[in-house]
Amino acid sequence: MLFIQYPKCSTCQKAKKWLEAHGLTYTDRHIVEENPSYDELKQWYEKSGLPLKRFFNTSGMLYRDMQLKDKLPAMSEEEQLKLLATNGMLVKRPLVIDDSVVLTGFKEAEWEEKLLQG
Repeated sequence: MLFIQYPKCSTCQKAKKWLEAHGLTYTDRHIVEENPSYDELKQWYEKSGLPLKRFFNTSGMLYRDMQLKDKLPAMSEEEQLKLLATNGMLVKRPLVIDDSVVLTGFKEAEWEEKLLQG
């Protein structure tokens, strides 16, 4: 399982504690030092079944500064994925990826359902 996070993010810290409390092993990856590539994002997006907007960190400063709320609807999926690949701070975190599941953000009930019962 791949756990992509930003160490200063309190939600990521909570998610990490949750993974450890449930004895789940993972590979830790710093989202800014090793930003997800276009190909990775495309693969995860397709595998997740989630709307592409769920991959954007909509509460982040960069998202607001770039006025993406207004710009994203006019962009193609490819343009959005390329934009996400330019900066880890645009990507919703934490991200968990394993063989069968892709999760964006930390919602304990969702993680329990997908990671413990899956």
